[in-house]
Amino acid sequence: MASDKEIVARGWEAVGQGDWDRLVADYVDDMIFVMPGQTDILEGKAAFRGALDNLGAVLPPGFAITALRQIGDAGDVVSIVEWKSDKVPGGSQLAVLFKLTGGKVYEERWFVDTEQWKAAF
Repeated sequence: MASDKEIVARGWEAVGQGDWDRLVADYVDDMIFVMPGQTDILEGKAAFRGALDNLGAVLPPGFAITALRQIGDAGDVVSIVEWKSDKVPGGSQLAVLFKLTGGKVYEERWFVDTEQWKAAF
């Protein structure tokens, strides 16, 4: 069985390939996704999967991940994501907390400099 850190890494791999079905396979049905700013919350795997089809609407234009590392395991994994976009060409970082149980993600929460994030659009 894959470790929680490996499950999260596998998810980022699926994101890089645009394979949303493979990504959501590692989430529980009643998962929650908390977006930058912590005010927008998607509840349920179906809502999360639907949002992935419109990913371009929630990410800054030209968004690209330039480096990625995982910290933690056994229920809590944090991904440190280095990224750049059209309006942030020098790049920045954000963190994503994944909470897992039984090898499935039940919560994904993004932490980002919200002022910089808003300015990136």
